[in-house]
Amino acid sequence: MLIAGEPSGDHLAAEIVRSLRYEFATVAAAPTFDYQPLNASLEPRFFGAGGPAMAAAGVDLAVDLTQHAVVGFSDVVKNYLKFRAIFRSLFQLALNRQPDAIVCVDFSGFNRRFAHAVRQHVLSRYDWFHAWNPKIIQYVSPQVWASRESRAQQMAKDFDLLLSIFPFEPAWYATRAPNLRVEFVGHPLLDRYPAATAAGQRNGPPQNLLLLPGSRDAELELHLPVMIKALPSIRSSFPALKVTLIAASERFASACRKFALPPDIEIHVGNLAQRLATADLAIASTGTVTLECALCGVPTVALYKTTWINYQIARRLVKVRFLAMPNLLANEEIIPEFIQEAATSENIAKASVELLGDPQKRALMKERLGRVVASLGEPGANQRAAHRIARLVLEQSAKPKSR
Repeated sequence: MLIAGEPSGDHLAAEIVRSLRYEFATVAAAPTFDYQPLNASLEPRFFGAGGPAMAAAGVDLAVDLTQHAVVGFSDVVKNYLKFRAIFRSLFQLALNRQPDAIVCVDFSGFNRRFAHAVRQHVLSRYDWFHAWNPKIIQYVSPQVWASRESRAQQMAKDFDLLLSIFPFEPAWYATRAPNLRVEFVGHPLLDRYPAATAAGQRNGPPQNLLLLPGSRDAELELHLPVMIKALPSIRSSFPALKVTLIAASERFASACRKFALPPDIEIHVGNLAQRLATADLAIASTGTVTLECALCGVPTVALYKTTWINYQIARRLVKVRFLAMPNLLANEEIIPEFIQEAATSENIAKASVELLGDPQKRALMKERLGRVVASLGEPGANQRAAHRIARLVLEQSAKPKSR
């Protein structure tokens, strides 16, 4: 069973499904304690919740959670009843189908609670007549190192394995939740950009600007107006600049068209890697997309805005200095980031013009981003993750059940 709740998690879960199929197809049969092979040339079956990428990978979806992605505490409260109904239906689905493993892909708030509910149910009923005891895996650590680090101790009780994508995370957990099995597998983005080359190496003036407002409706509503308002100032200095907006889906592209976009802005669905390969600058929401820009060596200006209540809650909980992932990994500001009140069109335009007009500044940023990318390890994260999941399941199947 896999659960992913956002477009990025949907793609990641689809990749892990393909890797798991390969892993189980190639692994040798492992006799169980009663001498019955777990793997008798039977392809594993996948079900759960996610989005179109998981469906295309052959996952039997009970619900498309990517249609319900929300941002911040206030959005969660407004959608509480809907998420409670989805949670209960997926929990019952797990009880009915009793999977060997439950892989929680990102989507930390929902998945932490789901893992806890399953674990509590198993502990309360595990005996000779109720032997279901699935391995529960979290792929991508929740950002407990940024806020509410005490949650790591509960995670150690609920998860059998945490697959980490950032190199600092195993050591962080080791000092706070030593009983939690944490394994660094590398970052899956390295597989999506296997031959990423640095952008902005052409001679001549800058030509291409990318707008990356985010992948959730709330991010679009708050980020895109700021980006649009910044464009006249940017184009006054670079009138020939081509501006392209990247949308995560057709639905998202339709939502973008409802804004007062300048007529010459092109909207493209997907193919971000192809667009990054020719970009001179990106204006992006903070988060994973800034790391994608880093992988392609694209100078970036980052912003993040949320509702007043969400910001007031977050500023009291978040302990890290930066939100843009390259800055967070480097523990210094490599790319300029503007948060909440600072995320104005004037600030965005000024930072963009400075970068577009200074090739040496862009080259220095590219060099520093390259060092961040080098810290992420080697490609093959999903294969390594699938191997560890399969090994965990096979190890459990070979042991006699103790009660």
